[in-house]
Amino acid sequence: MPAAAPTPPQRVLPLEPLQEGVLLKRYKRFLADVQLDSGELVTAHCANTGPMTGVLQVGGRVRLRHAPSPTRKLAWSWEQAQVSGAAGQPVWVGINTALPNRLVRATVEAGCLGPWLGPIGAIKAEVAYGPNRRSRIDLLLSPAEGAADPRPIYVEVKNTTWCNGDLALFPDTVTERGQKHLEELMGVLPEARAVLVPCLSRADLQRFAPGDAADPRYGELFRKALAAGVEVLPCRYGFGAEGIDWLGVAPVQAHGDAP
Repeated sequence: MPAAAPTPPQRVLPLEPLQEGVLLKRYKRFLADVQLDSGELVTAHCANTGPMTGVLQVGGRVRLRHAPSPTRKLAWSWEQAQVSGAAGQPVWVGINTALPNRLVRATVEAGCLGPWLGPIGAIKAEVAYGPNRRSRIDLLLSPAEGAADPRPIYVEVKNTTWCNGDLALFPDTVTERGQKHLEELMGVLPEARAVLVPCLSRADLQRFAPGDAADPRYGELFRKALAAGVEVLPCRYGFGAEGIDWLGVAPVQAHGDAP
């Protein structure tokens, strides 16, 4: 399978320019206090309710989106955080867990994953599937007419920011939901294709493996899924203040503790 990253990086998701500041604190899971570079103190919504291992750094640089609305309690949303990258250089990390589905869809629509998925004719989001149809797949792709493999493609997206050097790891905590998703992906085989897309939301990550140290059960299921035929396409992205670039597909390791 192809694995080389495109050159130059391809902009797949433009953003309204984000505003920078310094993280003062994150609390109650959903809230973050930030001092903007203008000096203004604001409270931003934090869509990432997990531990944010390795990227939650009080005093670090962050980027916020300003989107006031009568339907929103907070006008600001926390989108990115700056950390020290694998080689010691600063790197921006996408921390908004509500963004990866939209980002991966934009990547598919841009044709970036054509070498792996084939030509795509239609995309649906949040389609019911699984036992008793009680789960929803992030993206359901329909191959274009005449595609070599006409089976529907079930795509599950996972935001990935935890790492060991340049090795991306998911999950960073025990995730029964993530375990269930792997089992459900295996359940659509062989009548359909099942694809797990770890969304590597920082440009310094070059490889992907399951986070065995955080969730050994997930690691076991991950290897079982690979053996069953679930495809894993870790998509690399670079995050900027005005857009997100696709950097290619990273190779997969079966064990998180592999060298």
